[in-house]
Amino acid sequence: MVRNGLFVGRLADHSNPESILGSVAGESSDYFSIMSDAFVGDAVVIDVPAGMVIEKPIVVGERARGEGSAVFPRLIVRMGADSEAAVVQHQGTGVGAVFVVPVTELDVGPAARLHFLNLQMLSASATQLGTIVASVGQDATASIGVAGLGGRYSRLQLDCRLEGRGATGNLLAMYYGENEQILDFQTTQDHVAPNTTSRLLVKGALAGRSQAIASGTIRMRPDAGGSSAVQSNHSLKLDEHTRTDSAPRLEIENSDVRCGQTSTVSPIDPDHLFYLESRGIPSEAAEHLIVTGFFADVLDHLPVNAGQEVVAGVVAAKNGRHQRGSASAADEAKDGVS
Repeated sequence: MVRNGLFVGRLADHSNPESILGSVAGESSDYFSIMSDAFVGDAVVIDVPAGMVIEKPIVVGERARGEGSAVFPRLIVRMGADSEAAVVQHQGTGVGAVFVVPVTELDVGPAARLHFLNLQMLSASATQLGTIVASVGQDATASIGVAGLGGRYSRLQLDCRLEGRGATGNLLAMYYGENEQILDFQTTQDHVAPNTTSRLLVKGALAGRSQAIASGTIRMRPDAGGSSAVQSNHSLKLDEHTRTDSAPRLEIENSDVRCGQTSTVSPIDPDHLFYLESRGIPSEAAEHLIVTGFFADVLDHLPVNAGQEVVAGVVAAKNGRHQRGSASAADEAKDGVS
């Protein structure tokens, strides 16, 4: 589709496909990225011309089907100078073990504003190795949100390169793991140009025997003077057998920069639970309120408002399953004692 210079469609139908594919991601450096380049076939392209402001979100749905299949979807978003758009990428699968290697390239031109939300809602038996790479130009802003909610094992590499003076990267990642899910986030805030700013907030809850990995790097290049970066990672353990690994890193090549990192892992505060229960709120409802409150600032700051209801619904459903499982376990324990 081409309308007033806006292109939304297949890469093969674009007027200049050779200049788009791989322009942000660059040359593949690992085995799975090389596989993606080899088997991508075609890609979805959103090309927003300079000066255009799109009022409503553009939604891209990716759905992989077929037991034992491997799929390599590619999404490319290119924002012209002083343009603005919101894009929602919804990733899902059918029933069965599927291997998905999605690559997303975000090219944010000078003074452009991109609001991007990735909803990873794979089936319980799916495996994903995903990559999102963003290049942010002078005085441009990329607001990128990622919700990791599905999959047996899901790894996402999120790289935000601030390549123009005054560029801003607002990054947000949230997850809710249950059963034996493994949710792996690897992020890089790469400050290439001076006076750039990045903020990363990661928040997640873990139930059952699920695991989360958050490996975040702040990189300040030699020419990144006057830049600042903040990285925060907070995990809520709902069961004792869950596991969280947090590995923040700093790579500083310029002394005129500011960086901050925080990381916390904690169970539900018993004082908070007691406070609610003492006011007549049942234990299950009290826990639900605490978990909902934990995610409130994440949901309020998702880059695309249209995704709030979807993410909140999945979080509520997972939390309900956890509470029912906890109640069943408690009943079994009582039966064993009696």
